Amino acid sequence: MNKILWVVQILLALAFAMAGAMKLFTPIADLAAQMGWPDESSALLVRFIGLAEVCGALGLILPSALRIRPSLTPLAAACLVVVMGLAAGFHLVRGEMAALGAPLVLGALAAFVAWGRSKKAPIAARA
Repeated sequence: MNKILWVVQILLALAFAMAGAMKLFTPIADLAAQMGWPDESSALLVRFIGLAEVCGALGLILPSALRIRPSLTPLAAACLVVVMGLAAGFHLVRGEMAALGAPLVLGALAAFVAWGRSKKAPIAARA
């Protein structure tokens, strides 16, 4: 189970780091051309979502890898579940049913990590 959780953590971290970095550093007009919704939201919200995703990606890996406060990894995963739930709700309200797949899958994987790292295969802190 530990190996499966590490694989999922790494894949999720890569996905969230890439998506977050794109929202943080890409001009809003370019994001709007790719995604549609950023020009209808405030630029500050788009940047905040990007920052939350990048921080979540770091939280999925660093605490467990460094074994410094590894209890932060399931917390980061749980927070990403919330972010993906909000993303799914946002797309649902806008009628963008085709866009629901990614947040639902990423949210489910993040929930698996939150459960796995808190109950099934927690990582011990350095002694």
